[in-house]
Amino acid sequence: MVPEGSRLTRFDNPRQLMSYLGLTPSEYTSGDRRRLGGITKAGNSHARRVLIEAAKAYRHRAKVSEQIQARQQHLPTPIRDIAWRAQVRLCGRYRKLRARGKHPNTIAAAVARELAAFMWAIARTQPASASQTG
Repeated sequence: MVPEGSRLTRFDNPRQLMSYLGLTPSEYTSGDRRRLGGITKAGNSHARRVLIEAAKAYRHRAKVSEQIQARQQHLPTPIRDIAWRAQVRLCGRYRKLRARGKHPNTIAAAVARELAAFMWAIARTQPASASQTG
């Protein structure tokens, strides 16, 4: 059984999850001027580090290897569809940011932020009974 505090579904929207993970940009506001800084790094540092490391894998092109196909066989089609859309979008985002000359760490943080949103979407797609087992 998954403890209530560790479920992604406890967040009402993906922005709350991103904020919990510390993947939201810091903000400096004064009058009409609004400047965004680096990520806040608030919240769960271990989960944030794992997501950023996972985001670095999106520098490779999108594909589903035989091993991944075997792992995904038992998953429902909607979850596999979200996973594929995530892979295509995040690989494309990584390439676009790299082409714009962004720093690799900045790219990884941006991709990790979107990856968290896709994870939230997958968690919302699962039936409640399935997410409570194991």
